[in-house]
Amino acid sequence: MKDGFLNVAAVTPALRVADCDGNAEKILEQLNLCAQKGISVAVFPELSLTGYTCGDLFHDAALLRSAEENLKMVIQKSSSLSILAAVGVPVAVGAALYNCAAVFCKGKLLGLTAKKFIPNYGEFYEMRQFTSAPEEPITVSYCNTEVPLGSGLLYQCQNNPQMTVGVEICEDLWVPEPPSVQMAREGALLILNLSASDETIGKAEYRESLVGNQSARLYCAYAYADAGEGESTTDMVFAGHDLIAESGAILGETKLFSGACAMAQVDLERLLQERRRATTWTDFPAQKSKILFSMDSAETGLLRRFSQTPFVPEDRGDLKRRCELILSIQANGLKTRLKHTGIKNVVIGVSGGLDSTLALLVATRAFELLGLPKKGIFAVSMPGFGTTSRTRSNAEGLAVALGAQFKEVPIGKAVRQHFSDIGHDESVQDVTYENSQARERTQVLMDLSNQVNGLVIGTGDLSELALGWATYNGDHMSMYGVNASIPKTLVRHLVRYAAEDFGGEIGRILLDVLDTPVSPELLPPKDGKIAQKTENLVGPYELHDFFLYYMLRFGFAPDKIYRMACHAFEGQYGHETVLKWLKTFYRRFFTQQFKRSCLPDAPKVGSVTLSPRGDWRMPSDAAVTLWMNILSSLES
Repeated sequence: MKDGFLNVAAVTPALRVADCDGNAEKILEQLNLCAQKGISVAVFPELSLTGYTCGDLFHDAALLRSAEENLKMVIQKSSSLSILAAVGVPVAVGAALYNCAAVFCKGKLLGLTAKKFIPNYGEFYEMRQFTSAPEEPITVSYCNTEVPLGSGLLYQCQNNPQMTVGVEICEDLWVPEPPSVQMAREGALLILNLSASDETIGKAEYRESLVGNQSARLYCAYAYADAGEGESTTDMVFAGHDLIAESGAILGETKLFSGACAMAQVDLERLLQERRRATTWTDFPAQKSKILFSMDSAETGLLRRFSQTPFVPEDRGDLKRRCELILSIQANGLKTRLKHTGIKNVVIGVSGGLDSTLALLVATRAFELLGLPKKGIFAVSMPGFGTTSRTRSNAEGLAVALGAQFKEVPIGKAVRQHFSDIGHDESVQDVTYENSQARERTQVLMDLSNQVNGLVIGTGDLSELALGWATYNGDHMSMYGVNASIPKTLVRHLVRYAAEDFGGEIGRILLDVLDTPVSPELLPPKDGKIAQKTENLVGPYELHDFFLYYMLRFGFAPDKIYRMACHAFEGQYGHETVLKWLKTFYRRFFTQQFKRSCLPDAPKVGSVTLSPRGDWRMPSDAAVTLWMNILSSLES
């Protein structure tokens, strides 16, 4: 296990009821297949060694003895495999018979987790055979080994403590207070469930929801192995619905009656980080001793897929719904600010670029919600030394089409006067040359807002704030920043969604804005075309948004983010390119915090934002040395 990644399988082998010899061979066969596929944890269905539907045969001494003997054989023959396995088995202790999960690893039986909640309703009559787990764990001799038997036992890997595993059995999950709640509070990041859930109409959807929601509530990974082929169909049919979930997301799932097994790679470090961030999550000291085991510490290759755009839903339907919700959040935030202040005008600097286009669309929605005339939206173009006819034309065309007032205030003359005042040579196109234009534009907007009693609407996005790609007290400043929690990769999708929604001339303009290179247009154009392209200077925004998401959302270390990014963008960016821009990201993120420490108000839209008042509090003089040293160590 490396970086918290762990390969898990929920396995449903075909079995024969009461044929422990045959079932043991099937389980052993599946364990070997799991080992070949790099699986570290495998969970099998409830009572998988005997079959769940044995009925009163569970009272037969021969069956119980055969189950124990065959479990011993499976444990011995799998001793060379570095897999933690949980197999269902009936265990008799004195006058009691327990429905147990036998948990073993590398030839050693570690413990017997007993089912706590025994169903006796509908088609289930388990109380006829089984006893609920004892209130406190007891020590029993099973498979010639002294082990604890009880509910809520925790199994922890000594050389990878993040790999702390809890086990519950079928009905335990379906009750109001499942044992997994306590196990998670005591440190379990992975919960295994050995189940025999029969198939009825609508049950698969409920089962999937139950497993997903439990993993979300507990910030855990949850592997659910369901009984399937071979169980008696006298009264029930079992479909082998195996599931693996992580923090609410289903990572692996088998089709009903497919006879397949679910495999997935879970990220235990991510889950632990989620718990650390949730201040309402409190660990409880373990009530029972953790059962320790060891596994080979082989490096885990990356099997799971990482979206190149983690801020953007990949499902088309989800993306449309998300875009509509985001635009509504932005517009309602601005609506509330205008209503509270009694102000009925807004001023927006429009450049014909993505960010100002989105801000103009948001303002239009807010005015519609308030029932205000759109002539109260002042869209101001301020052409400077780098403005092209394409962007200027799109800015005016969109403003007019949306019903806003368009105003043009050229800034060249004012900026040249400023150069003269401070003694700057215009031929020196340095940061002073560029930032003077940005600050002049902000001054124009602020003074115009005073003229019309309006609010200046900020257009800068989350990606620019993360990189500090904004002029301090220039485009960095506004009276309300509607885009401040929207990353650049998502801005594109919001504008595209609006283009499809509007259609016609507005849609055409929006599509051309999307096709325009991202640029601050502060340097003179070449042959009438944009000469200054942002991504050539600071790097691809899709990479920076990937870095930003995993750094802020989960607090991952830079070497893990690098590894994930190389995997996600394989074939698109070489490893050296990823490392180059990751270094740029960290350097700029740390040095530019002072700009984020005094940001204007802005609506929170997603789980990752940089507001200094709530979501991100960082000293402006924090050293980046540690992170850069880690990245330097990755250079070949």
